[in-house]
Amino acid sequence: MYRLALLLTLLAPTALLADTLTIPVGDQGADLDASNLPHKGQSKRAVLERFGLADEEHKPVGQPPITRWDYREFSVYFEYDHVINSVRHHQPRHLDTVKEQQ
Repeated sequence: MYRLALLLTLLAPTALLADTLTIPVGDQGADLDASNLPHKGQSKRAVLERFGLADEEHKPVGQPPITRWDYREFSVYFEYDHVINSVRHHQPRHLDTVKEQQ
């Protein structure tokens, strides 16, 4: 019993010393504002007129057919001919410092 109490006494403070790590997901791609992405419900034609041809267009998959257009900084997902989501690509910030060190 004495050993158990000693073990709990020694382990309890380690949990109290833990740090909280927060990752600011909203900060990634700060140069590309969310208002500059295609909005839900827009047609393929409207996206094409505003952003031009995609760098890569993927074939429809599944039922209902989901199509993805990849641009340099974001991807657009379509169900049939309308936007269902737009997602920014991850833009790592640490690459600049890594390149400078090399």
